[in-house]
Amino acid sequence: MTTEPSTPGRALITGASAGIGAAFAHRLAADGWDLVLVARDAGRLDATAAELTGRYGRDVETISADLSTDDGCAAVERRLTADPPIELLVNNAGISLNTPFVRSTVEDEARLLRLNVLAVLRLTHAVLAPMIERGRGTVINVSSVAGFGVVMPGSTYSASKAWVTNFSESIGRSVAPLGVRVMALCPGYTRTGYHERAGIDMSGTPRWLWLKPDDVVAEGLRDLGKGKPVSVPTWKYKLAVAGLRHAPRRLLRGVSRDTRGRVDPNRG
Repeated sequence: MTTEPSTPGRALITGASAGIGAAFAHRLAADGWDLVLVARDAGRLDATAAELTGRYGRDVETISADLSTDDGCAAVERRLTADPPIELLVNNAGISLNTPFVRSTVEDEARLLRLNVLAVLRLTHAVLAPMIERGRGTVINVSSVAGFGVVMPGSTYSASKAWVTNFSESIGRSVAPLGVRVMALCPGYTRTGYHERAGIDMSGTPRWLWLKPDDVVAEGLRDLGKGKPVSVPTWKYKLAVAGLRHAPRRLLRGVSRDTRGRVDPNRG
C-alpha cells in the first residue's frame, strides 16, 4: 500500500538549481506539484524556475538564500510557515570540503556544519508544526551512504551525514503517528557537478559506482511510497551500506578510497 499523498500540493526544495535538487524539481513538477525553489545563485534559480513553468505549467516560487547563514535560514523558515502551505520539504542543500580536518579552518568546518546539519534541523523544525496541525506532510532529508561509515578519513562530511540520517529516523518515528513522514535519502556517488564545484578529484572513482540524479530521485520516491524511513538507491549501494554497518573496522580502514580528507605528509 502506498503512503504517498493522493493529490500533489506544494513542495519546497533546497539546493534546487542543480544535481539532485534540480532532479527533484523536474520530477515533482511533472507529477503536478507546485514548487518553491531555494538556492544561493538567484540568476540560476530564476532560469530553473522559468524552465519548469514553461515545461510543466506549474506555479514556481524562488527564494535566493544562503542556508549556511542565520538570515538565509530565517527567510526559508518564514515561507515554510506561510500560505500556501508546504506539503513536502526536500532538504537537499549541502557541501563537502576538499581539505583534511587538520589543515582546514574552523570557519570552513563551521560553515559545513551550519549547512549540512543546522539548516536541516531548522527547516525541519519549522515545517513540522504546520504539518502536524494539518495531520499530513512529508520531509525528505538528502543524506549520503557516506554517513554509514568512515569512508573518507579526515573529512567531516560523513559525520554530518551520519547526523542527518540518525536525525531523520528519530524524528520520523516521533511524528509518524501524527500523519507526518520523515525519510532520509542516502545516495552514493551521483553525477551532480557537486565534486567539481568543490574541487574534489574523483577521477579514480570507477564509472560503475556513479548514479544519475533522476534515478536517485525516482528510487527515493518509490521508497517514500513504501513507507521506508531510509532510502538507499540501487542494489550496489545497499550492499555497500551492509558492509559499512557490519564489516570489521580494520577492514574498512583498508578499503577506504575517498581521499578528500587525507593528509599529505609531504605538505608543510
